[in-house]
Amino acid sequence: MTASDRPPAVPDWVRRPANLASAVTAELVGRVVRGVHPPGTSLPAEPVLCESFAVSRTVVREAVKLLQAKGLVQVRQGAGTVVNPASMWNMLDELVLAAVIAEDETSAVLDDLVVTRRLLEADMALVAARTAGPEVVARLGELVDLMDELVDDPAAYREQDLAFHDTIMQVSGNRLARGVVRALESQVVNTARYVGPSERALCVASNQGHRRVYERIAAGDGDGAAKAMFDHITEAWLARRPGSGDPGRLER
Repeated sequence: MTASDRPPAVPDWVRRPANLASAVTAELVGRVVRGVHPPGTSLPAEPVLCESFAVSRTVVREAVKLLQAKGLVQVRQGAGTVVNPASMWNMLDELVLAAVIAEDETSAVLDDLVVTRRLLEADMALVAARTAGPEVVARLGELVDLMDELVDDPAAYREQDLAFHDTIMQVSGNRLARGVVRALESQVVNTARYVGPSERALCVASNQGHRRVYERIAAGDGDGAAKAMFDHITEAWLARRPGSGDPGRLER
């Protein structure tokens, strides 16, 4: 069979996933974020979308509702479905955040994610220093010691790194802040541009930051724990941050 005899590649949305509306929504989110449909313009008319995705009007209408819920579009009488400016997009939405990060060549979105994370985690470290009992302090000490032994195994080190931060977040009792951090991290935990290179020296430096946080929590020093966490997250990110874009937005 020659190349010309082969059937054309079948788009993902035609492969009949369990939820067609979700598949169409994901594709449209990507198109909006990539600028295929710029802010202020209208999405193609409903019949065009039906034909393009080989789906029914019901599926297209459901997809548009999902786009509205994510803040990407609004339906205007007489103007159709109009794409909103980026300032109106729900950046905590899984699809939106993932698409924006994928298209961001300056690392600005990742910088903003780090700024948000360190603000919340610094506050949770402050509270943890005031409320952590002997068992929690001992647990944090065990994790720091264990990570010292794992600096040559980045994957295992990363697992304990997450456990260290999550222990502090849990003891703070701020479920909302913890939920935001976990939601943000879940979008980038496997992203090479966020995780960065796997080098022993980076793990060693990172765990020095962990140890400073642990020591301040063990001492019951809330302000010191907050500063140690703020500095740790900032330094760890700058050490692995891609070279693109200006990291100046991290400055405070």
